[in-house]
Amino acid sequence: MKGTSTDERTLHDWFAASVAAHGDQPALEVAGERLTYAELNATAARLAARVVASHGSPPARVGLLAARSVTAYAGYLAVQRLGATVVPLGPSFPLARNAAVAEGAGLDLVIADAKAPAEADALPVPVLRADASAEGPLRSGPVPEPHGLAAGPDDLAYILFTSGSTGRPKGVPVAHRNVAAYLGHVIPRYQLGPGARVSQTFDLTFDPSVYDMFAAWGSGAALVVPSAADLMSPVRFVNRTGITHWNSVPSVISIARRLRGLAADSMPSLRWSLFCGEALTLDNAGAWRAAAPDSVLENIYGPTEMTVTWTEFRLPRYPSDWPSPANGTVPIGRPYPDQEHLVLGEDGRPAEDGELCVRGTQRFPGYLDPAENAGRFYAYDPAGDAPATAYDGTEPLTDRHWYRTGDRVTRLDGELVHLGRIDHQLKIRGYRVELGEIESVLRQRPGVTEAVVLAVRGPDGELGLEAVVCADVPLDTGPLLAAVGERLPRYMVPRGVAVRDELPLNANGKVDRAALTASLTGATV
Repeated sequence: MKGTSTDERTLHDWFAASVAAHGDQPALEVAGERLTYAELNATAARLAARVVASHGSPPARVGLLAARSVTAYAGYLAVQRLGATVVPLGPSFPLARNAAVAEGAGLDLVIADAKAPAEADALPVPVLRADASAEGPLRSGPVPEPHGLAAGPDDLAYILFTSGSTGRPKGVPVAHRNVAAYLGHVIPRYQLGPGARVSQTFDLTFDPSVYDMFAAWGSGAALVVPSAADLMSPVRFVNRTGITHWNSVPSVISIARRLRGLAADSMPSLRWSLFCGEALTLDNAGAWRAAAPDSVLENIYGPTEMTVTWTEFRLPRYPSDWPSPANGTVPIGRPYPDQEHLVLGEDGRPAEDGELCVRGTQRFPGYLDPAENAGRFYAYDPAGDAPATAYDGTEPLTDRHWYRTGDRVTRLDGELVHLGRIDHQLKIRGYRVELGEIESVLRQRPGVTEAVVLAVRGPDGELGLEAVVCADVPLDTGPLLAAVGERLPRYMVPRGVAVRDELPLNANGKVDRAALTASLTGATV
């Protein structure tokens, strides 16, 4: 069993090493400002001192209500400098959501930047508004000595909150040791170091932002932050800023294609392209490959509970050599070193098609609320004959337990292929249906650029399938459904198709299925 990483560096250790080695190199470019490693470190140190002064002592857990500003990144580093745990909040989230996170995480205070909404002052913890812009007081003056206690490898680096089945956010704590195992793999794999320029497309509430920040800052690279408008024109952003390492959700490709902004050979200098967070279709991968022909293209996957990303699949240089899974998506590949996985069927035994269960040096220590652990882990001995049994919370959670991802996978030539969420696999009139298979058939029709299939209850209460598509030509839905019927059984053909100019995205850039379902049923999200 591979359970605990021997790398004991904390997030602050990774950054501090780059400050010492590359102090005069660019560390951050955001909102028209550029800071070297020395300047960013000094700003973070001054902000850390303000946090201690505001709280009266070094805090244990600090919220961060900031985005795409110097304050956001200096704030993240300030919390790490204090040996505390950072808990990102969403500036665009409703007050009630951020308040629930603040209470659930047990925050001591919240750092907010100048763009944070006025309602933030109504949060149930003190709010420290800080300005780390060039004209602000945090950008000049002496650099304070470190405050607080240095974090250890088993202390929590950050806590992220995901949607919980109970209707309240669920806290996912990740230890420094988990992140060290992750960074120790991805930094050399992607040849990061001084001179590299890394995009930062993800909100801080979404864990791929940890890759953006600390794969860059742990290697001496520059973190380059696009504006919201830049995300609509990735080619222009990449070329204007000299990005060498791109990382985003695949939806960015869809948006760029819809806006006719992804021409062939339009990003000749891009070296690395990573996509995660949702399924990367072969069609979208091909469009990006054509636009960045000299870039290494990888599909990466991982639940928040396994520390950012956890598997990798590098597409061959030539599309003619690419695999062709039945659902039209790029495989998620194989686990990183020192990680283990099982594919378990409904009977709790190994299967070729089933739920992906994982453990290893990147596995989180368990949910912030221990009651959430029940049912989300398995006890299973690969060397034994007994089936997996669900963890019920009556015994200590250990490294030996397997985390249940809730993702359904199969294998193709030894590579894992993501088939969707277990809860996206449903039965229609007694038949098992995988929504991703229907979506793939729809996307293959001429003119269809995006497709989502939803299970929606009709007026009669019966569960049925509805499709939502985007198209780059006028679309007659009758012939479209007829064509789908030529490929799939009748029970897999949607009863209706809605054509939209674009698909709604949630705060993390993923397709918002709940909003789509509500738009079809007239319900509220």
